[in-house]
Amino acid sequence: MEKITIKINSKIFSVEQEKTILEVANENGIEIPTLCFHPDLETKHHCGMCVVEIAGEENLKHACATVVKEGMEIETESENLFEERKKSLDKILKKHLLECDDCVWLGHCKLLELTKKFEAKPIAEKKESNQVLQVGTMVFDQTKCIGCENCLSVCPTGFLEMNDQAKVQCSTDEKKDCISCGQCILHCPVGAIEGVGEFEELEKIFKDDKKITVVQFAPSIRTSIGEEFGMETGKIVTGQLVSALKKVGFDYVFDTATGADFTTMEEAGELIERLEKKEKLPAMTSCCPAWVKFLEFNYPEFIPNLCTSRSPQTMLGGIVKNYWGAKMNIDPQNIFVVSVMPCVAKKYEIKRPELEVDGVAPVDMVLTTRELARLLKKNKLDLKNIEKSQADDPLGLASGAGVIYGSSGGVFESALRTAYFKMIGKNLPEDAVKEIRGFYGIKTKEIEIEGKTIKVCVVSGIKNAKKVMEQLKENPQLYDAVEVMACPGGCIAGGGQPVPTNKKIARKRSAGLYVIDREKKLRFAHENSAVKKVYEEFFKDAKIREQILHTHFSAKGRTQIKKIKNSKETNE
Repeated sequence: MEKITIKINSKIFSVEQEKTILEVANENGIEIPTLCFHPDLETKHHCGMCVVEIAGEENLKHACATVVKEGMEIETESENLFEERKKSLDKILKKHLLECDDCVWLGHCKLLELTKKFEAKPIAEKKESNQVLQVGTMVFDQTKCIGCENCLSVCPTGFLEMNDQAKVQCSTDEKKDCISCGQCILHCPVGAIEGVGEFEELEKIFKDDKKITVVQFAPSIRTSIGEEFGMETGKIVTGQLVSALKKVGFDYVFDTATGADFTTMEEAGELIERLEKKEKLPAMTSCCPAWVKFLEFNYPEFIPNLCTSRSPQTMLGGIVKNYWGAKMNIDPQNIFVVSVMPCVAKKYEIKRPELEVDGVAPVDMVLTTRELARLLKKNKLDLKNIEKSQADDPLGLASGAGVIYGSSGGVFESALRTAYFKMIGKNLPEDAVKEIRGFYGIKTKEIEIEGKTIKVCVVSGIKNAKKVMEQLKENPQLYDAVEVMACPGGCIAGGGQPVPTNKKIARKRSAGLYVIDREKKLRFAHENSAVKKVYEEFFKDAKIREQILHTHFSAKGRTQIKKIKNSKETNE
């Protein structure tokens, strides 16, 4: 791209045209304060913190929205700018009630940093008109909302809107529902939206001598939680994570990626059967609870297309309570299973009554990545200073195919690896389906297996899922298999992940998962000896297999919206 010459603070820079002042400043280590800006969103310059002076311009300009021009002379620091930014900050602080102890951004809050830098004073007070609303596993706190509209930009269902006081509110449109994807949490710069938290309950469980506590951790956690402890983005910390979970008080640590291997086995079988019978096509993944909730509410006619194979966390939870528990001579009622997930919707998933086995839920509690990080910090555990250890047998052995579930395309790549083997008796060639990896919203691939062409579509983000579903309404034969992840890029950018999360960060987390897969000797679910053993010892009985590894779905109504008095009672 053609370069132009500009000056910033009297220093000459040769920069690419069409970039904003903020982009150029960031690339050259020049600090311009921001609050509402997010690199993945269209700029709205609501906060006013990034204003700069431009020679020859009478008015201040927003650095996030102003494109550089040849010869432009920019000033980013002056007395006038300091005062103008302080005025903007004062307006923001009138809207935002500072309750920092339980905030998503605790420890790296831009608003708090700016408040200190500009010596501003928090002045917001609770108003009767400001409500705290709970919708399923989500909490929307109007006492903290600054009206930046980031949440409106990312909400894929249109459930969020602004009221006449420039505060976020839940839509009154009965045709719109919250799917608990949590993207609004990641993009809110001030913690006005959070997930329901369960710290106190877990601490009680640890003190209950009758309970055997089992924890499982999702594939994507191993390349994201390190960020909470100052480690580089995408750092693989599997061994340190296992050790930390044991030190914090869990009796046993298992790997949800092992559960993903079971899901792969069942899903591959379902795909083959549907292709042979030419029914219930396209087969649709059901691992992502936000996607499932979206389909059940908006496209109930496609419910038969959902694979009945349970998600990895619920499969593993069921196996822990019914297979492992029996081997250990432990009553399922006395096993307390906690899942560490990158996802707020997983909290909703475990409450589904369809998942219970003889009245017992497979998973008792879900902690997000952020919640676990807070729990570890509370117990003075730092992943940087913890030795590595292995997850416990027999449910700690996972294939690389199970690990890549954390990234968009990973679920179907895993299923296709095993389906290919089941169909022709040999493993899928290396990188045969690499086209379905990555961050494009809609990825398609035609795969030839024994003369049969399988048309696969991998969808990242609910807004893209809408497009595909509308296509399928017009042409149901368009695809044979569809994978959907509600969060753009997959679980590595899930609503329960550390903040900040953006595409650049998510790509590094995803890359870490593929490094694990590539370096593992065990890369196929059907070669996992732990999985084979459970099938041989426990799942020869078709009824038990169906009961623990499969579920069903049904049309769902709109989630109830309820007012709560104190956000601290329910949030992360």
